[in-house]
Amino acid sequence: MSDERSRVEEGRAFADRMRDGVRNLTAPDEIRDDWIDWVQEAAFEAVWARPGLALRERSIATIAALTALYRPNELRSHVRIGLRNGLTRLEISEVIMQMGVYGGAPVAVEGMRIAQEVFEQLDA
Repeated sequence: MSDERSRVEEGRAFADRMRDGVRNLTAPDEIRDDWIDWVQEAAFEAVWARPGLALRERSIATIAALTALYRPNELRSHVRIGLRNGLTRLEISEVIMQMGVYGGAPVAVEGMRIAQEVFEQLDA
């Protein structure tokens, strides 16, 4: 099996695993089902299942973006996802530190606090 095909299959399996998490998203009842479908399709099926990057690499990019944009709730989720996708705690911490240079110290400080919080929850 080619690497590209393997990455697509890995991404599709990941998208399938993410369905339960997407179902927990909050939205008004009038649009809830459409909202969940859109997030699942736009994020996990259309992007995470693409062949160009491995899930591990996608997690690095996502953690970096969520740190720099200060999206704490999503960052919490994606720190956990990054660990499941093969990132180490050190690698996640290094990505967040890197964002201190490009996103600013305040977002990196907060990102590091969030990562530590997630790590402690997983250790408990």
